[in-house]
Amino acid sequence: MGDGERRYAVTVGGRAHELIPSGGEVILPGYGSKLHHDPGCGHLTDPGALPRYPDPDGLLWRRVLDAEDPAAFASKAGLLNAKGRPVTGVCSCALCPVTETHAETLEYWPVDDALKVFDRDRHRAAVEAADREAAAIRAAFPWEEWPTLPVERYALGQPDAQGQVYSHALEYGSKALGSITGGSAMKHLVYYSRRDHGWWYDKGHGSLDEAWTAVRSGIVEAVTAAREGRVRDIDDLPAVRSGITVVAKTLRVYAPEAILPIYADSFTQHYLDRLAFPGASAVLQPFARKEVLKALLDKDPRFAGWAPQLVWYFLDWWAPVRRTAAKVVRIGLPDPARWDRFRAEGRIGVEAEEAGDLHGYADLDEFKAAYAEALADKGLPAERAAGRAADLWQLLELRVGDRVVAATGFSRVHAVGRVVGDGYSWRAELPDHRHTVGVEWDDAYAGTLDAPVPEWAGRTVSEVPSALWRRIQKQATAPRPTVPGVTGDVPEPAEAENGSEPVEIPPLEDDLQRIDDALERRGQAVLFGPPGTGKTYHALRYAVRRLGELSDDLPGVDPLAEPGTSAFRTTLDALTASGRLTMVTFHPSYGYEDFVEGLRPVKGAAGFTLEPTPGVFKRVCEAAAANPGRLHLVVVDELNRGNLPRILGELVTVLEKDKRGLPVTLPLTGAPFRVPSNVRILGTMNTADRSIRMLDAAIRRRFTFLELLPDSGPLLGRRVGELHLAAFLDELNRRIRSTLDREKQIGHAFFLPEGVPVADPAEFAAVIRGEILPLLQEYAYDDYTLLAGFLGDDLVDPVTHTLRDVADDRLVTLLYEELEVGAGA
Repeated sequence: MGDGERRYAVTVGGRAHELIPSGGEVILPGYGSKLHHDPGCGHLTDPGALPRYPDPDGLLWRRVLDAEDPAAFASKAGLLNAKGRPVTGVCSCALCPVTETHAETLEYWPVDDALKVFDRDRHRAAVEAADREAAAIRAAFPWEEWPTLPVERYALGQPDAQGQVYSHALEYGSKALGSITGGSAMKHLVYYSRRDHGWWYDKGHGSLDEAWTAVRSGIVEAVTAAREGRVRDIDDLPAVRSGITVVAKTLRVYAPEAILPIYADSFTQHYLDRLAFPGASAVLQPFARKEVLKALLDKDPRFAGWAPQLVWYFLDWWAPVRRTAAKVVRIGLPDPARWDRFRAEGRIGVEAEEAGDLHGYADLDEFKAAYAEALADKGLPAERAAGRAADLWQLLELRVGDRVVAATGFSRVHAVGRVVGDGYSWRAELPDHRHTVGVEWDDAYAGTLDAPVPEWAGRTVSEVPSALWRRIQKQATAPRPTVPGVTGDVPEPAEAENGSEPVEIPPLEDDLQRIDDALERRGQAVLFGPPGTGKTYHALRYAVRRLGELSDDLPGVDPLAEPGTSAFRTTLDALTASGRLTMVTFHPSYGYEDFVEGLRPVKGAAGFTLEPTPGVFKRVCEAAAANPGRLHLVVVDELNRGNLPRILGELVTVLEKDKRGLPVTLPLTGAPFRVPSNVRILGTMNTADRSIRMLDAAIRRRFTFLELLPDSGPLLGRRVGELHLAAFLDELNRRIRSTLDREKQIGHAFFLPEGVPVADPAEFAAVIRGEILPLLQEYAYDDYTLLAGFLGDDLVDPVTHTLRDVADDRLVTLLYEELEVGAGA
């Protein structure tokens, strides 16, 4: 491949990649399982002796990714490595993961190339299923009845009416038509709120009748306009203006030729940007955009005769909107005997009958309140009930293709399965475990993990992070190759010639994705919160995960390394040595000269002289400018301890995302300086020391702030003697919030040294005496009456202003009696 050959942006597995074309042939590895485009790839050894395979149209990479059974496809096509094993993946020398910013500088993968490999026949059954669902909704809710449809036939939230109302059918009963699930029930414009025991509607209307009459009329007018070819007129209907996804999906049912079945406005804009000029549709209203997108594709002869549903499947395959990884959750079984029943029935169930059907709640907040109320008579604190409710809510969010790990205890895995059918359903006819999820089980994963998972303690439903998912997959007796990055799978790393062939990396987990989104949007972000909430921990996790997946060329980098392991430390070292990760700590003496540039003594022939010397950030920017395809991250710990206006100086202007690349003149040297678009700053900030409100306003405007609060979840089920750590932390923080403020709470990380919960009285007492008590004394300004209000009179003597000297076991008992028993936990 010549240096001047065009490269393309392409989205695979929810992540941006740079496609380096093959130039007419691919290189098959000696021992590995990935095809290569670059004979000089560092993951190959002796490439001149390796077999080649013709790739005349340059699309073999996509055919491998799209194969339903990659191993069978490779075997049939003769895509075999030097040892005769099938090549089932694509190396980063062909598809290199890059930042979204870098991808935006590249032309997107051409539609003509995509159409050569898109399998229309594979989607025929899905189109037919969508048409059947639309017909079923029309039969249940005939169009002729809509002008007089009562609200009871429309609205979500009504007890025992979920399967009989239109909103339920649209959101939960027609998944083949495309999903509008997520967010709040407010998108339906009218619903019954169980939390408030009344109807929710736009209070601009004087009554429910008035509101429903307006919404119903708006829906009828919208469908009528779409049938008459006036889709853009829907933007002028105020009664349905905030229900874009609901109205769009309603058009798919009652006016199926009017628009493509793309419901979210952001998705519509994404595809217009890909197919036309980027940003060209920004001036249009939502339904005007949908009309323009449909007209654009109707005029394209390449899609002549295609059903709108099929066109959508193509767009979603060709240039998918970035999504998070396929969800993987662990569902715990109370006893192994239950497993045989679930396996035979092709499902899994959860017993939480007090909750009722999750479909009946408007959103997670409403469900949390209702669940806490339902469990109040059992003595469960509201905060713990809210945690259980959040776990249960994950069942509702499962989609076809997501994974479920059926497990017992801390380490036994019975099987892993794919969610099928309608996913979550409420089976009222069952005697127990009525929250069910349809699952196609795979016993190959059955076994006992190499180490227990303490985070599973006390939780029935919990998310499985990428590193744990990899551990579960490694124990599979017969792992099958998967489409890289598309399903969230992390296949077993293949043996490579030099032992360094990279594993496939799934998209970011939700908490890290939130950081990534903030950095992509603004260029710099701050993780802030009380002490011990894991701010630096999250910053380093993000660095390893995000920089690691973009640094396949560096030896020793493992993006899925778990914090606390030697692999995690090795990865940090490798990223730091390469200059892609830079860590600094701000403090009162840290200045502009350290960060940007300043005069430093340099020894010469005539002795020492002061010469301009680049600071940390300037050196990072120079390295990033020389390597625009790589992300460079600066992690600034204790950001608020430095004098930020002085440290940043004139860089405050050019840090803004839309001013990246513009020159600013540095006062010392007079030279122009630019901040490249591939540089990110991630700061951490302890709000117990200084609130974000005290930061310079110009600084605040240029950073995104992400709050991290105490999370007792990792401590659920973990005890020191009789003391339940999660209950203790929740009650202590409740008292701190009610007396002081939320920024002075105690973080969970204090009780997780090396990521493992404290387990014995001596260790717990050391944390209390050496870390928690000094903080509380500082917060209380030596007001021992206030301190006793936090920890109890039996531990704090408010008269003598002293802490009582008690043994470790006694300290645990006193705190248990005060903050758990005494608090009613």
